[in-house]
Amino acid sequence: MPDFLLLMHDDGGDPASGDADPWAPYLARLQASGRLQGGSAIGAGICLRKTGTAPPISRHLTGFIRVSALDLQDAQTLLAGNPAFEAGGTVEIRELPVTG
Repeated sequence: MPDFLLLMHDDGGDPASGDADPWAPYLARLQASGRLQGGSAIGAGICLRKTGTAPPISRHLTGFIRVSALDLQDAQTLLAGNPAFEAGGTVEIRELPVTG
């Protein structure tokens, strides 16, 4: 089963803050389904090139979740309950090709 990245964008899709962590139930559901492969918030960084000027980092990416899914459409179904997506934000889905 291929792996996909769910990339959260910083475009106003922040879940409402409160006492409860809105990510915990979503991640627990992915974990229970056996499809969660990992993930994290994305912090500060830098782009580097051996020669020439490197572009600035992509500041619009705030986090990622790696999941297993049958195909792109199956990966889309995993957005249900994603706090960033449910708050109206953008989540980019990218397949991780198998290289051999």
